[in-house]
Amino acid sequence: MRLVVAPDSFKGSLGADAAARALASGWLARRPGDETRLLPLADGGEGTVDAFAAALPDAERRTVTVSGPDGRAVTAAWLLLPDGAAVLELAQSSGLPLMAAPDPLHAHTYGLGAVARAALDAGATRLVIGLGGSASTEGGTGALRALGLRLRDARGRDLPLGGAALADLDHVDTTELLPAPPGGVQLLVDVTAPLTGPAGAAAVYGPQKGAEPADVTLLDAALRRLAEQAGGHPDEPGAGAAGGTAYGLAALWGAKIVPGATMIAELVGLTDALAGADVVLTGEGRFDETSLTGKVVGSLLAAAASAAVPVGVAAGQVGGPVPGSVSAAVSLVELAGSVDAALGDPTRWLVQAGGVLADRLGAL
Repeated sequence: MRLVVAPDSFKGSLGADAAARALASGWLARRPGDETRLLPLADGGEGTVDAFAAALPDAERRTVTVSGPDGRAVTAAWLLLPDGAAVLELAQSSGLPLMAAPDPLHAHTYGLGAVARAALDAGATRLVIGLGGSASTEGGTGALRALGLRLRDARGRDLPLGGAALADLDHVDTTELLPAPPGGVQLLVDVTAPLTGPAGAAAVYGPQKGAEPADVTLLDAALRRLAEQAGGHPDEPGAGAAGGTAYGLAALWGAKIVPGATMIAELVGLTDALAGADVVLTGEGRFDETSLTGKVVGSLLAAAASAAVPVGVAAGQVGGPVPGSVSAAVSLVELAGSVDAALGDPTRWLVQAGGVLADRLGAL
């Protein structure tokens, strides 16, 4: 059989490349004669830089130390591509796992803007920014401030960083904002949420970042205040990505919002790989209904259905009913016996999951 192994990262525990190797190892232990092709994927969140690096071996990896989402220094990697484009990943500079403790009202994306500035200083002519896994809900204002934007209250004072401060926003000053690169800015997103409202950045994703109900109300109002002052299109699908970072960069820097999973799948040649495959394995940290809304696994399921290739899914946890487009699904938590055990050695359980999927799908 010809096997394609194309997982997302298992956020917080294992990158997509390591996950692909583990799944393939488990499969080949049961079916050593099969042909395997590894295509680690991403959707704009954690692993985006690695996915581009794997697909474009001539890209130059660089690092820069910036202010993380809680002000502590972090080191973020970015890629300079042969065509002059730079690939950045919000998760590396402003991601939730970088926080010492959740701080939904004050966490910020200043580090992302500092990475973007470093890329521009290095001569990047286009930016591709993966948005996902953010710690903040502040409309990307931290990133824009690192690029020269100034936000002031009614007394002309600069606002502090973080989403809560936007409630006092009175004036957006773009005078010193660096221009976007000539090739433009693409934002890779994995959600279709608008900026505000019951399906927006604060309401849906704020609780994942530690926001209590009162915090969600405050942050949603603050983002509405930002939209009143900045204009743009807060209701655009994906504007709420990364705590509204997609909205801020689109409204004030002219960035374009695009589906990350689709773009990266095209980059790595997923369609061609599926055309010659008998089965495909994918996976992520948690597989549930949200997986089908612009994320790696959902996009892969659609592509595999078009190619009539059966799909096996390995996930840390499987929530809710498994859709009919999945031929077999395995939960690492069920294999390991507990969440702690699964997180303690994800490679071991992914190898075992690969073996289970080989048993279930190998006869197709």
